[in-house]
Amino acid sequence: MKRYITIVNRHYPPNINITGENARDLAKYLIEKHNVEVDVIHIDREYEGGGGKKEPVGNTLAIKTIYSGNAPILRHLSSFYDGYMLIRAALKKGRGPIIVMTSPPLLPMWAAWLIGAKREWILWSMDFFPEGFAASNQMNPNGWFYNWCIKKTYSKSPSKLIALGPGQAQYAEDNYGNSIDKVLLPCGVFVEQNKSPEAPDWKNEDRIYFGYCGNVSQAHSEQYLMDFIDSINPDKHRLVLALYGTKADLVRAHAANKPGIIIVKSVPRNQLGFIDVHLVSLVKSWTHVAVPSKAVSSVCSGSPIAFCGDQTSDNWQLLQEAAWFIPLENGRKEAIAKLLNDITMEEVQQKKSAASKKAADLQALIIQSYDTIASWAKS
Repeated sequence: MKRYITIVNRHYPPNINITGENARDLAKYLIEKHNVEVDVIHIDREYEGGGGKKEPVGNTLAIKTIYSGNAPILRHLSSFYDGYMLIRAALKKGRGPIIVMTSPPLLPMWAAWLIGAKREWILWSMDFFPEGFAASNQMNPNGWFYNWCIKKTYSKSPSKLIALGPGQAQYAEDNYGNSIDKVLLPCGVFVEQNKSPEAPDWKNEDRIYFGYCGNVSQAHSEQYLMDFIDSINPDKHRLVLALYGTKADLVRAHAANKPGIIIVKSVPRNQLGFIDVHLVSLVKSWTHVAVPSKAVSSVCSGSPIAFCGDQTSDNWQLLQEAAWFIPLENGRKEAIAKLLNDITMEEVQQKKSAASKKAADLQALIIQSYDTIASWAKS
């Protein structure tokens, strides 16, 4: 008997975004390995963000958005409405349990409100909102609208949970107020990890290459990047910057015309392994609210990370064997200076070996999680 499952997310190929890529990876596995019929409901528009160009799989339904510009108020209003339209479409068109991802923000709120206990739904927690709005100072955590959103979001618990790590899973259960049947699925791990055989043009010197490739937004520390820019020794190091997001222009301006800095538009995932050490940050207020995928993608490319954040974060808890730790506040500059002064290519190679082992462990984890999710599909 045919079994079905529905995935709901703002992003899905051919639009480029890491969460859409992860949704596609799951859908492809469910279809090919378990013969599950997968319906995917998403928003039809392009977004700024990282990821690779992929062809969609499954039965897709693209919902038109009412606004695709960047004016903040209109963007938030359209995002709010898009979430409603996605859940409404999933209830009408989707088959089987509904996997609700967390983009656009407040999508799980609409799921709790509109789906409730009427139908089985599964939360795939990428980021948590409205908490993310409060963490980025876009919402007052003591305001009536924030508290109304919190109350609605956590009013109905999903039947299952797909979390990015154990800390985030505990965060979700604490907020819903009950234990939830769950799997762990770190964002940035794929069944097929393709690597380019040819080095990019910027990798052409006998130096240790650091890199920051991805979003620099409210969840990330721009000061960490600027301190790193100020501290590198161009005789020993190179720093590759491929930035987008709200703080990207600030960091690029700080890096302009400084020796040892390489600014590129993007670094494809299959070239991430040519960077020796990837820089990753997560400010304290975003711990468990988000788990940066760039950390996982970097390690899965075979490269270690220098993580600036809270040690309770899933990035550190899952990846610390292939990482160096940099504190967010007290001692950050000193820790950066010590890392850059002490690091050797021999130590980098040791951490790269640890990253490759961790990547294999993570791939085994996602296959196990995919198989469990397949068992959740229904006829």
